[in-house]
Amino acid sequence: MQSSDPAPSATTEVIFNQEVKINWYRSKVDRAVMSELMRKNDARAFRQVLLQLGLYVCTATLSFVAFKNIHATNWMWMLPLFLLALFVHGTCCSFYGGDAGHELTHKTPFKTPFWNDFFLSIYGFLAWFDPIGYRLSHSKHHQFTTYHDLDGEIVLPQRLDIKGLYFFFKAFTFDLVGIGSLLKKWTLASLGDSTSSSFFPAEWMAKLIPQDNEKLRRNHRNWARVVLLGHLVLATIFIATGNWILVVIINFGCLLCPWLVILCNYPQHIGMSPNVPDFRLCCRTYTCGPLIGFLYWNMQYHVEHHMFPSVPFYNLPRLRKAIEHDLPPAPHGLWSTWSEIWPVMQRQREDPSYCYIPPLPQSNGMQAAQPSPA
Repeated sequence: MQSSDPAPSATTEVIFNQEVKINWYRSKVDRAVMSELMRKNDARAFRQVLLQLGLYVCTATLSFVAFKNIHATNWMWMLPLFLLALFVHGTCCSFYGGDAGHELTHKTPFKTPFWNDFFLSIYGFLAWFDPIGYRLSHSKHHQFTTYHDLDGEIVLPQRLDIKGLYFFFKAFTFDLVGIGSLLKKWTLASLGDSTSSSFFPAEWMAKLIPQDNEKLRRNHRNWARVVLLGHLVLATIFIATGNWILVVIINFGCLLCPWLVILCNYPQHIGMSPNVPDFRLCCRTYTCGPLIGFLYWNMQYHVEHHMFPSVPFYNLPRLRKAIEHDLPPAPHGLWSTWSEIWPVMQRQREDPSYCYIPPLPQSNGMQAAQPSPA
C-alpha cells in the first residue's frame, strides 16, 4: 500500500477548516445491512451503562464495607480483601473515561440524544474526563487517523515504556505523580487555560480550542469547574464525616489500577503504519471474551469502528462478520494480541520507521486514494 505525507500546504488553518481530505478505503457493505447496523437502540445502551454503573456501585460498596470492617483481630484477612476489592474497582472503573466516554462522545449508543449527553456527564465526572476537548480531538483522529501533523491524538510510532518497577506500580496500584499532574491541569483549565488537558499536549489543545473561540473556551472552562468543584465538595463531605477512604474509592477510583485498560487500549494503533489511507493498516482489531468486550465497549473491533464510526458499539461484532472477508485476520485474546505486538515494539526501538503490515485479502471495497486538498 502506498503512502505519502500530506502536502506541505496543509497548515493548521487548512487542517481545521477541513480543506484536506483523505479518501479512506472502506469495505463494501450492502446498503440494507449497513442501515440495520447503524440503527441505535436505547434499550441496549441502557443495558450497557446500567450494568457498568451498577458494577461501579457494587465494587465501591464492597471496598468501603471491607475497609470499615478492618479491625485488630481480623486485619490479616480483611485488609487483603479490601485491597482486592479496591483492585477490582479500579480495574473496572479505569474504562470509564477514554472508553465509555469515547463511545458517548460519538453519540451512537442511544437513539435518544439526551441520554448520550446525560451519561457522558456521569462518566466524565467520575473519570475526570474532558468531553469538550476529547470530542474535538477525536473527530480529527477519525478524519486523519495516524497521519503525521494532522492527527494529534495518536502519533506513531507509539512508545510504551514498561521497564522498571514504577511502571508496574502505576499499572497495578496508582500513579501519585500522575494524579498530582491531573489536579494541576484541571485547576488550570478551571481558571481558563484551554490548553490544559489530562489527555493531550498543550500544542494540540491550542489547535482544538483556539483563543478566538470564546464559546468553546467557556464550555471547556465551565466543565473543568464542575468536575473540580464537584470532587472538592465530595471530598470535603467524605473527610468531614470520617469516611476519608471514599476519597480514594469515589474521587480517584477511576484512576486506580489501569493495567487492563492499558492492555486493551494500546493495541488499537501501536506498531501500525502512519500516513496510509487504509484503516486495515493503521488500526488493529482483536477479539476477546464477553467480559473484556463489555468493559471495553467493543473497541477491540477497532478497524471496523474506524471504517464505519456511525455503527454503535453493540453492533460492531455483526459488522465484523459482514466484512471479515475483507479484513486481516484478528488475534483472539490479549495474550495472542500482545504476542503479535511485542516483537514489533522491540524492532521499533532499533528502527522507528518499521511498521507491522498485516496480510490483506484481495481488495474489493471502495479504493483509497492519497490525501488531496478538497
